[in-house]
Amino acid sequence: MSWEKHTNVPASYLVLLRDNKVLLLRRFNTGYEDGNYSLIAWHVDPWETFTQAIIREAEEEAWISLRPEDLRVVHVMHRDSWQSLDNERVDVFFTIEKWDGEIVNKEPHKCDDLSWFDLWDIPDNTIPYIKQALEAIHNKNFYSEYGRH
Repeated sequence: MSWEKHTNVPASYLVLLRDNKVLLLRRFNTGYEDGNYSLIAWHVDPWETFTQAIIREAEEEAWISLRPEDLRVVHVMHRDSWQSLDNERVDVFFTIEKWDGEIVNKEPHKCDDLSWFDLWDIPDNTIPYIKQALEAIHNKNFYSEYGRH
């Protein structure tokens, strides 16, 4: 029997909550889930931690500064990649109560909407695994799986 290792792709997500609303961005011109809503997020670069990645992405995508000590992990998801069965994802979802800066769409070439939505009424065109993560966070489920698991 041969054992093959698969590649896990780590990614960090930011769940910004304010007055029972969540900040979502609509992907545009990226080649992945364009026209659908997601969270501030991206892959963890080599030699970078999940925390460092989400701090970098918050600055790059929304022009806000986060302090590591203010971040709190609220969910971890293991999911299959849409690209191939041997490329699985490990997603860490953070929340934070305070940040520095005014939220601005700094990537209009990749995001054509950055808006607050009622947590109980998010758009139908939200990426399915993001919907699942938000529901799990609401239900205080720290871990979930998405895909073939």
